[in-house]
Order: sequence, then C-alpha cells, then structure tokens
Amino acid sequence: MSTHLLTALDLAARAVPVLPLRAGKVPFGNCPSCRDNACGGRPNMKTPGPCNCPRPCHAWAAATTDPATLTGPAWASAWRQTAAVAYHPGGANLTVVDLDHADAITWARETLPATRTVPTTRGEHWIYRGAMQSVNGVRPGVDIKSTMAYARWLGPGTGTMTALPDAVRALADREPSPARPAPHMPSLAAPAVGGECRHRTPAYLDRGIAMAEQRITEATSAVHATVYRTFLAVLDAHGRCGCLTDAHIGRLFAAAQAKGESPRHCHDAWTNARTRLGL
Repeated sequence: MSTHLLTALDLAARAVPVLPLRAGKVPFGNCPSCRDNACGGRPNMKTPGPCNCPRPCHAWAAATTDPATLTGPAWASAWRQTAAVAYHPGGANLTVVDLDHADAITWARETLPATRTVPTTRGEHWIYRGAMQSVNGVRPGVDIKSTMAYARWLGPGTGTMTALPDAVRALADREPSPARPAPHMPSLAAPAVGGECRHRTPAYLDRGIAMAEQRITEATSAVHATVYRTFLAVLDAHGRCGCLTDAHIGRLFAAAQAKGESPRHCHDAWTNARTRLGL
C-alpha cells in the first residue's frame, strides 16, 4: 500500500472521512458517468441525486471511512496518482479555520480561542470540535471548511482541540458583501488579431461568458480550483484577441464572489491564469 493510502486508512479508523487528491491539491475528476453531474449528484451534495458511483467522484461527498471502499478496485487507480490526502471536516464533526497568511494568523490569535493548530504551506489550520456551514473569504485570508468541503490532511497538529466558538459561527452569519469586481481589477491589453474576430459576435462571446459563469455557479466543491480553471479556459479562448472587456471580467469576478471567493482570490486567480498563458 502507498503511504497516502495507509494515512487514509489510519484516519478512517478514527472516524474521519477521507478522499485522495491529485496534483494541484484538487479531487480527482468525476468518471464519465458522473461528469457534469450527469448522474444526478451523489446524495448529500447541494442538489441531492441518485448517484451510487463506487469511484471517488464528487469531491468531498465521496469521502468515506469504509476501508473496503478505500482499498477496493474502484479507487486503486486514484491512489496510484494521489499527491495528498484530504478529509471532510464536517463528516468528522470538525471545523477548520483556514488562515492563509501571517496577518490572518495574527487576527486569529487576537480574536479566537486557542485550539489545535496545523502548519500549512502559507499559514495555519485551526481545528475546532463541532461542525458548521463552510464559507470562503469570511475575512481577508480566512476560509471556513466544515460541511460540504474538504481540507488537506497535513498531520495531527499541536494543542488541545476546543469546542467550536460562537466567534467562528458568527463569521458565517455576516451579511455577505455585494459581489463586485476586485479593486483595481485588471483589464486585458492584448491587441486584436488581424481580420474580423468571431468573438466580436455578441452571441458567441456572451454564450462563452455565460457558460463560464454557470460553471462557477454550479461548483459544489473545490471552488478555488474551479474559479482558476474557468478563468484559465476563458483567457485561453478569448484572451489574445482583445475582445474581453472589463464588463466581461466583472461578470466572472461577480460569479466567483457570489460563491464566497474574496476579491483577492479572484484577482490572484486571474493573474495566475494570465501568467500561465503568457498574456
């Protein structure tokens, strides 16, 4: 067995639902029968459905504590490609306060009761006992991961786990900010190619933007990754001819923020996508 599978089995034995992650810290894509939610969605997703697929489809909803599933043939291919192990905090009656940077950690130390902490690549996970709604971008650099979400397993951490405080619950109860483009939202300065560009046909471009908005809106997990991949696809299709306007970009940012993404995350995802494509 791989190290990742052994870690998953150990967590499952402790009643922590787990799933494999591929490179990029994202779940494995759905199988052909489940792609684009064609199966109707696994039960307990935002739109419950009849899916009983044995593969690790539908991200957090596939997380399990069943050792027969984890070691079964339907998951074998995924474990051979696994880059990390994730778990479903809400399924283990836990809440993870994901602190992305030093300022967020400073805020937590000044505001929240101490609990078990786990170092991450950029910050820390603060883990509390008790489940709640998952919300991204509750404040700069702070996400809440619990029900209907997954968190990367980075070790048991240190400190004594305490009960989920009202201060964390209150973060999810705040009135969300109106979805709007991030401050200083970047524009595309790419010149149009010679000749008449088919993207300039309003129906063609509007259909592409609408499909991108829908892809973001229908994301039921891995919202960060979905936003980035969608931005990348839009830029790859429309980013070199000069047809994208600030209004188009604003629509994409608004869709992402409506899913809980912060303006900073939107700006970073857009910039990273442009960098990858050399725009």
